[in-house]
Amino acid sequence: MSSTFLIALGSNRRHVLYGDPRAVVAAAMEECAALGTVSARSPIMASEPMGAAQRRFANAACLIESEYDPAALLAGLKRLEKEFGRRRGQRWGDRVLDLDIILWSEGRYTSGALTVPHREFRNRDFVLKPANAIAGWWRDPITGLCIRHLLARLG
Repeated sequence: MSSTFLIALGSNRRHVLYGDPRAVVAAAMEECAALGTVSARSPIMASEPMGAAQRRFANAACLIESEYDPAALLAGLKRLEKEFGRRRGQRWGDRVLDLDIILWSEGRYTSGALTVPHREFRNRDFVLKPANAIAGWWRDPITGLCIRHLLARLG
């Protein structure tokens, strides 16, 4: 049985093959098709750096219909990050590619390495703005609020 995942994508470093961060995010959205059917893609949006990051980010969101469970999808996303040249380093530092599972159509999921919904997505406009463009109706199973309402609360 397939389920739907809301995935956040971000980049703020150039890639030798794909180019600038916007191109990296666009390429990563295409590569997500290896994990399931990409049913929606948001526009790519710019955001300010956060934490230790020094450069502006390109951010987007996509919806993936997949047979994978959350843990297996996370493993696939981490494999994609690595293929794009992501190396583990400073938390919230500059990165070629960051992929996160934000929401899952089955509701909540918790394991040692993963919590869905993503713990911080409600406080991050760089996640909520692209998500709103493709899934503003999707309700957070914790608060019961739609993405568009969570985004309005940040304003």
